[in-house]
Amino acid sequence: MPKVIEEARVLSHAYPISGVDILTIEAPMIARGALPGQFVQITVPAGGGFLRRPLGIAEVSRDKGWIRLIYRQVGRGTASLAAANTRETVSVLGPLGHGFNTSFRHPLLVGGGMGLTPLLFFAAEHRRTSILMGGRTKEELFWEKIYQPYVRACFVTTDDGSYGNTGVVTTLLPELLQRGDYDSIAVCGPSVMMERVAAIAAQHDIPCEVSLERRMACGLGACLSCAVNTKSGRRKVCKDGPVFSAAEVYDNVS
Repeated sequence: MPKVIEEARVLSHAYPISGVDILTIEAPMIARGALPGQFVQITVPAGGGFLRRPLGIAEVSRDKGWIRLIYRQVGRGTASLAAANTRETVSVLGPLGHGFNTSFRHPLLVGGGMGLTPLLFFAAEHRRTSILMGGRTKEELFWEKIYQPYVRACFVTTDDGSYGNTGVVTTLLPELLQRGDYDSIAVCGPSVMMERVAAIAAQHDIPCEVSLERRMACGLGACLSCAVNTKSGRRKVCKDGPVFSAAEVYDNVS
């Protein structure tokens, strides 16, 4: 679908934990064409800065014409957006970027932190995935209830052992791959985690895609602020990604 700019009405905010906003906005054209792994560039209310903020699409309703964005408030812009009044409008550019390959029979989604946002869209669209999610504490895994209606199985790890398995996602991942029937992996989260997940996937001969995060100014591939080195040369995360084959991004994966 060609990218569009919509004046989107704020429908609702929800705050599952301090500093995280679940924002639902009315954007029917973007909702109809968006694919899992794509993102939008959104303006913030006055006082929040001039540049649009890139936010991954978490869910859509193609029939009702809304999109849902889940993000952490990390600065003036996102805090301003989280405080926007219901029925206020924001300008949204999208859908942007290259998304996930959703053609596999039983993908395993692996996410940590706010990297669980684009994977939620994947799960909601596919309905035959399983999810392995990690967080520092039980509080950070509010995601589990959101994912449950969409996935076959949900596996949880916490750094402090307060919920699920003690450790990080890569502690549990090899065991899941040995006993499961997964035919692909999609991962989003901290860079170190994604690289390690990609290496484990390669050891099990399972194709893996990663969703990269970089600072973006334009979201259209013009400013080059999000360029990264890959095995095929310099690529733009906003236009050529944010989803890439792990084999293209990491030297230790072939």
